[in-house]
Amino acid sequence: MRLILWVLVLFAAAVAVALAVEEYSTGHLIVEIPSFEKIELSLDYAVAGLVAAFVVFYILVRMLIGLFDRRNIRAESLMLTSLKAFFEGDYDKAKKSATKGFKLAKTPLIKTINSVVATRSAHYVADTFTRDALLAKTEQEVQDERALRLVTKAELLLSAGRPQEALEALQDLYSTGGLQPTAVLRLELEAQKQVKNWDAVLEIADVLRRRHPLSRDNFEKIRHEAHLQNFKIKATNLKSLSKYWHSLSEHEQGNSRLAAAATRAYISLGDCATAHKIVERNVQTDWDSELILLYAECLNYHVSRQIECAEVWLKAQPNNADLLLMLGKLCAHCELWGKAQSYLEASVSVEPSATAHFSLAQLNEKLGKHELAMDHYNKALELTLRTSLAV
Repeated sequence: MRLILWVLVLFAAAVAVALAVEEYSTGHLIVEIPSFEKIELSLDYAVAGLVAAFVVFYILVRMLIGLFDRRNIRAESLMLTSLKAFFEGDYDKAKKSATKGFKLAKTPLIKTINSVVATRSAHYVADTFTRDALLAKTEQEVQDERALRLVTKAELLLSAGRPQEALEALQDLYSTGGLQPTAVLRLELEAQKQVKNWDAVLEIADVLRRRHPLSRDNFEKIRHEAHLQNFKIKATNLKSLSKYWHSLSEHEQGNSRLAAAATRAYISLGDCATAHKIVERNVQTDWDSELILLYAECLNYHVSRQIECAEVWLKAQPNNADLLLMLGKLCAHCELWGKAQSYLEASVSVEPSATAHFSLAQLNEKLGKHELAMDHYNKALELTLRTSLAV
């Protein structure tokens, strides 16, 4: 439309000039052409001819530019076709259209978008050859749109089970500086989880937790999982374990799963005193079964004090099967056979468990009651098999 308007304006100008020349000019234009040939034209025709030549030249230039632009127009059309097919789930069609658009496009943005659609589509149809070839070619031919290229590359590498390479792509993106979007941080979070870099997972989850208070619980779970994995790694010596445990916030230390993980780590290193302190501090908060049972896993010369603590807890939780089982184990360790049998039988009556029956079997065996011991062994085996089949 704009081109038509320009042509009309030029033609109008040409007519105006021609009329003006015809009315006001009586001169002539002489053009000398070697060898000694002369062409004489009236001035009005000469001016009109020049204007006409200019108009023709302008139209030809615009037509040539249009021919070059047709490649980009075609590339944009292919990009829209591929996007429609991609969101419809027709990945083969999206891959073909976007690959053609990538080859035709001249502008970096159109070229990159076509590349992204083509590589993602190729990934979804398991065409790894096309995917990797397009990623490499895009890096060579397109220097702009780095964020779009690198985020796509990182996501595809992560999805293909190559987290370390995905992290390298993200580090290349981070080198430009600036605040990274949440989607990019989530991508890095998943990559760090896959390479088991739990310290980095904790750091990124903390940033995302502050950015998105409404998703706080989800990121808290991720942090807890990272802490649980870290306890396995850092429980190599008491110094590193204690440093890590004390680096946790009071809220995190009060979490029963983290407290249980820390207790197990201290028990594995033989520090029963610290393990008992963690249990005593946390067990009464939510009466977690794992914490209660861990209290009887590490036994030293303070067992009598442990029994006293557990009996105080029992007043608040008289029908807690795990608490009764733990007290039975502690009493059996101190050879308080009567109390041990009483607590273990009470545990079984509240909630039968394979562990309680097995403990009763061992107790009766020590007391010489072999028939009772065999009966409890059988019941323990039966419950174990029943649990296994249910799983």
